[in-house]
Amino acid sequence: MEINEKKTMTCIICPMGCQLEVTRIQETGEIPVYSVTGNTCPRGEAYAQKELTNPTRTLTCTIAVSGGDRRLVAAKSKIEVPRDLQLACMQVIRRISVKAPVKTGDVLYEDILNTGADIVACDDVESK
Repeated sequence: MEINEKKTMTCIICPMGCQLEVTRIQETGEIPVYSVTGNTCPRGEAYAQKELTNPTRTLTCTIAVSGGDRRLVAAKSKIEVPRDLQLACMQVIRRISVKAPVKTGDVLYEDILNTGADIVACDDVESK
């Protein structure tokens, strides 16, 4: 985005779905500064700033389980990971297999791609 260029985006932080208008007003060093309007709460402004400077997402997936009563366990990242690393993270996860039993909250993979995010189980899988 160029300075004074406007962009419209929908806030996804709460069910309100505010239509945000974001204008890049200046650049301080390497960090751009944005003006945000259209938000009904402060979370909308924080969302827009983060989305345009360092977008992150919670990674949700399934991981293979060996020796369990199910072949897959639902899992997610404990913290958000950079959006541009999502595909690379999924390529790592695709090669993972864990042994049953698995309990909700178990760390299945630590610090994926050096993001600081552990992949944790969201469900239980019992041994056969």
